[in-house]
Amino acid sequence: MQIQDLPYPDPGVPDARSGPRFLWWLFRNQLGGQLKSLAWGLLHFASVSALPFCVGLAVQAVVDGSGTRLAVAGGLMALCCVGNALGDTFLHRTAVTNWITAAARVQQLLARKTAMLGSALTRRVAAGEVVAVSTGDVEKIGWFVEAVSRFTAAAVTIVLVCVGLVVYEPSLGAVVAVGLPVLALAVLPLLPRATRRADVQREKAGRATELASDTVAGLRVLRGIGGEELFLDRYRGASQEVRHAAVRSARMWSLISAIQVLLPGLLLIAAVWHGVHLAREGRIGVGELVTVYSSVMILTYPLRHFEEIAMAYSFSRPSAKRAARVLALERATDTAGSRAAEAPAGDLYDPGTGLLAPAGLLTAVVCGDPDAAGRLAERLGGHPSQEGTSALLGGVPLDELPLDCARTAVLVQDKDPVLLSGTLRELLDVPASGAVAAEDALDAAQCRDVLAALSQGSLDAGDPMDARITERGRSLSGGQRQRLALARSLITDPEVLVLDEPTSAVDSHTEARIAEGVRRLRAGRTTVVFTSSPLLLDRAEHVVFLHDDKVAAVGTHRDLLSGEPGYRAVVTRETDEEATARHGGYGAGNAQDRDAVPGEGVPHQDGVRHPDDDLDEHGVLLRGDDPHRLEEIEETA
Repeated sequence: MQIQDLPYPDPGVPDARSGPRFLWWLFRNQLGGQLKSLAWGLLHFASVSALPFCVGLAVQAVVDGSGTRLAVAGGLMALCCVGNALGDTFLHRTAVTNWITAAARVQQLLARKTAMLGSALTRRVAAGEVVAVSTGDVEKIGWFVEAVSRFTAAAVTIVLVCVGLVVYEPSLGAVVAVGLPVLALAVLPLLPRATRRADVQREKAGRATELASDTVAGLRVLRGIGGEELFLDRYRGASQEVRHAAVRSARMWSLISAIQVLLPGLLLIAAVWHGVHLAREGRIGVGELVTVYSSVMILTYPLRHFEEIAMAYSFSRPSAKRAARVLALERATDTAGSRAAEAPAGDLYDPGTGLLAPAGLLTAVVCGDPDAAGRLAERLGGHPSQEGTSALLGGVPLDELPLDCARTAVLVQDKDPVLLSGTLRELLDVPASGAVAAEDALDAAQCRDVLAALSQGSLDAGDPMDARITERGRSLSGGQRQRLALARSLITDPEVLVLDEPTSAVDSHTEARIAEGVRRLRAGRTTVVFTSSPLLLDRAEHVVFLHDDKVAAVGTHRDLLSGEPGYRAVVTRETDEEATARHGGYGAGNAQDRDAVPGEGVPHQDGVRHPDDDLDEHGVLLRGDDPHRLEEIEETA
């Protein structure tokens, strides 16, 4: 695999049982690149390590006055320099290729897992941890994967040099052969402590990244409540903890580096001291002494790779562990797609709650628990965050369909949709049936003022569709982001569209027009809207009220408002005390007391008539001295 061949056609199925197993899986999947790097590494290190023999041969040739051997030594030295240049160049090239391709494989695996889990991912793993894994962690994982082949080449070279020295000059070679393993293993007692400190640093850095991600995501809200400085102080504290942990880790690694410099120096002194005595006794020549001295000097270069591989593993192991934890996540209900990739049609039914959304109708779902509504919306889309019975579309379980097919049939828009940076045209360029034009979707979602605002913000854009949207739409208000996301969902024109609180951030007048636009544009298509807004509920053709995760009532908005106290309490935000006061002391749920006088409303303490008589044209309960003021409008305006 070359860099120009990225991305991978298929990154494979990772071994995510643990961090080391994941690293080993990555190494095995890059075996070809690792062998290339090993070959070039052996050429490079062997050429470097052979130079002392060439130098020693040249020195001895000069001492002996042999021009032939001097020429041979010069030729061998030139050959070593060529091998060194070629080996170093292509070793660097293959090592960087292994690094980048390993990191790219991990990023593709993370992207595939994110797409498979959908919104369920952030319910099970913090968004900041996912960001940390997909940015800094992938680089450290790639570092270790590519360093393995270079370390192997260095280790093989050291063994070969030691054998060569023993054969070339047994008395000095034995000293070097015994001393080098001691040098290589001397830092092993320090590695566990260095690894623990590196783990602490990575853990604190991950927490700081999560805190920064959450703070940036909620910056608008934090400024609104005056909590910006509070969270910035928390991040400053977290970053200081990261700095202290990094300093502690760096101290340990600097100690290891110092040992890697000190011990080879002591070995060099010992070898030279012993060699000088042998030369004075006439047991070795000057050239042999120079060869051994130069070899010990050169071997400090491949020895540094022992320190690097230890450092790379210490930093990559926690990163691989975090990546494996994310990649090990599975859908709560997941099959391999046992059914054919054909999108079914028909009623949408959830066995867990008993919710039935008839085909071709606009169904509104009222649920007092927003979290339960979000979980139900995910389940209706075929990618639940918890285990349970799959939703059925036309009698077909969604989890038995291939994931792409299930998401084509049912599209779920979260209550907090994300807008990616780019132009508005790029934002609306999504897979679609082609039956809904972008202009119609924007009109239905009441986005004309949003287009005007984008045009004013992008003076160089002649067409509003070419206006740029900043990251996550931060330059837009919450209501504007909601409407653009709704337009994007409408353009796709899926068989079933599930909207979770699509108008919670818009004013009541815009909300009424959006409700009418969605109903008109989605006529004949199945649409499910989770909402408690009377303006949306009044335009729904089918309303379902959920209580304790079960269907409690089904009907129209006006029927449920007048006949279902629990539904009325959720929609009007009415408390038990308010209900009791409004009914003049009678129980809010006592139908016999409310209908004590047939045909007449029971008078209230404040003189307001029976609630069945106090509904506006949309079926919204009127209150107070001004019968034209809507409580819902007061809360949303």
